[in-house]
Amino acid sequence: MEIVLGEAVSIGRGVLEQGAVATYIPELAKSDPMALAAAYCGLDGRVCSAGDTGTMITVQSISKVASLGLALELCGEEAVFTRIGVEPSADPFNSIMRLEMRAPHRPQNPLINSGAILVLSLLPFSGSSERVAAVLETTRRMSGNERLEVNQAVAASEKETSDRNRSLGYFLRSVEAMEGNVDDILDSYFRQCAIECSVEDLAVMGATLAGGGVNPMTRERVFTRRTALVLRALMMTCGLYDGSGDFAVRVGFPAKSGVGGGIMGSVAGRAGVAVAGPALDERGNSIGGVKVLEELSKSLSLRVL
Repeated sequence: MEIVLGEAVSIGRGVLEQGAVATYIPELAKSDPMALAAAYCGLDGRVCSAGDTGTMITVQSISKVASLGLALELCGEEAVFTRIGVEPSADPFNSIMRLEMRAPHRPQNPLINSGAILVLSLLPFSGSSERVAAVLETTRRMSGNERLEVNQAVAASEKETSDRNRSLGYFLRSVEAMEGNVDDILDSYFRQCAIECSVEDLAVMGATLAGGGVNPMTRERVFTRRTALVLRALMMTCGLYDGSGDFAVRVGFPAKSGVGGGIMGSVAGRAGVAVAGPALDERGNSIGGVKVLEELSKSLSLRVL
């Protein structure tokens, strides 16, 4: 498996110069655009990796899977999906246009920024610290890594430069689509996005979903089988923003990306597959990572579509 991963990473390196790291969050602009790594975690709990495996990234939008899973477990599907849709979006992940134009004004799905902010507002906790602690604990359980922490420098950088997310939050409240203290909810969002992990952690997280909600390393049930299924379905249709359709055609299995350069993939009944490569394409997805996953999908017959 290490050889297969290494070959895919080598192919992925060939497109890195066509991408660029995220610069609208100053801390992410410091990332190495030439870094690229891949990992595979089978349902036996064995993890293999290749490439620049020492690269640490912040999960960014991959955290939306953890907070959504937590909301589904604590609040139930009806409470979540009466407030947030499950439709793919052809717009950028931070778009406000579609949210304003549609009536009722509800986010199209929970994996775009407006949807993830609203998900956090539904969690039954009294404030940002409790929300972040719960999402962090869920991420630790998914990854089997109790040492995961929030990168405070990245969280602060996001908070200082996130006027668009503030606009989304205040718009949701202005149309009575969201309740609560907007700044407090946004603080939770900035901090959950700044959870830092390795590519191996992401692979185990994907394997937890592939195993029906059971972490293959710890054997702990993190989510119900139903929640894991719903999360994989949304990742399949919405996980790579407005690039989700192209990813489904090229790669063909559920995945969730983040602008930190991570992509967490999940192949039901088989494995979690992940990449970490900070150079992004024009849609905010790891350009080398998508190429790596395309190659692994072919060589390991990972397609589910």
